[in-house]
Amino acid sequence: MSGGNGNGNGNGNGHVSAAAALGPFPDARILLDKYGLRAKKQFGQNFLISERALRAIADATVSSDEDWIVEIGSGLGTLTAQIVERVTAGKVIALEADPDMVRVLRAELGTVDNLEIHHTDAMRFDLRAEASLKKIIVCGNLPYHLASQLMFRVLDVRDRVQHAVFMIQKEMADRIVAKPGGKDYGALGVMIRTYADVTTVIKVGAGSFLPPPKIDSTVIKIVPLAEPRAPINDEAHYSKVVHAAFGQRRKTLRNALRAQFDDAAIDQALAATSIDGGRRGETLDIPEFAALARELKPNA
Repeated sequence: MSGGNGNGNGNGNGHVSAAAALGPFPDARILLDKYGLRAKKQFGQNFLISERALRAIADATVSSDEDWIVEIGSGLGTLTAQIVERVTAGKVIALEADPDMVRVLRAELGTVDNLEIHHTDAMRFDLRAEASLKKIIVCGNLPYHLASQLMFRVLDVRDRVQHAVFMIQKEMADRIVAKPGGKDYGALGVMIRTYADVTTVIKVGAGSFLPPPKIDSTVIKIVPLAEPRAPINDEAHYSKVVHAAFGQRRKTLRNALRAQFDDAAIDQALAATSIDGGRRGETLDIPEFAALARELKPNA
């Protein structure tokens, strides 16, 4: 999002100390004008211009001045600047795929010594390698078309992640925090909340962005659990069961599962778990899905 100006308090080698205040950082409108840039659709860019929202994200992200933080999609550096000022004894790893944004980041924040700027696709960045020495925190404004994939990449290395703070589309956030039985409850929420606690940080209206998107956004905080919410023997099989249960929402659980599993295996698992196969998949809670997955044998 946006950063500092790299001037002022030097440490003798042209770098700004992590502890040195960056000073007021220009907002997205000023930076876009300064560098002759505009938002690009192919990168899903909508630049956050709400100082209140930026502060709320930084507050939720930073837990101490020693944090190691990976920011996905740093853009113009507006969030980056707020974070680097707070982690004076830690570091920030800014990931940005757009070369024009990388140019801005390096010009505005390139001399800050607790910041690493990587011109890279976040989907290819090795989070586990970055977290080999210390647990990391991950944050960012996620593009809609990659949001679920990026969240699951974080959950794949959840043993090395302290927490994550993401801005996503409001509709997606509603689905993640939805309770069983509602229209928003689905596989996405079940799969994320099986492995993490999820809370809402702040809701952000379309007018808080440049250009304004057609939708509102929500910032969520994801805190990985030490163990899954219910015992799971095989995570890939569990995912298959959950997705099958929601695959045909108008069908009963038994009939929805038939798309992936044999009738005999389904009947045995339903009997063993005392789950009524006439229920809809969206009425099951996470412990019920986990029990069903443990009993439901994969097709031979």
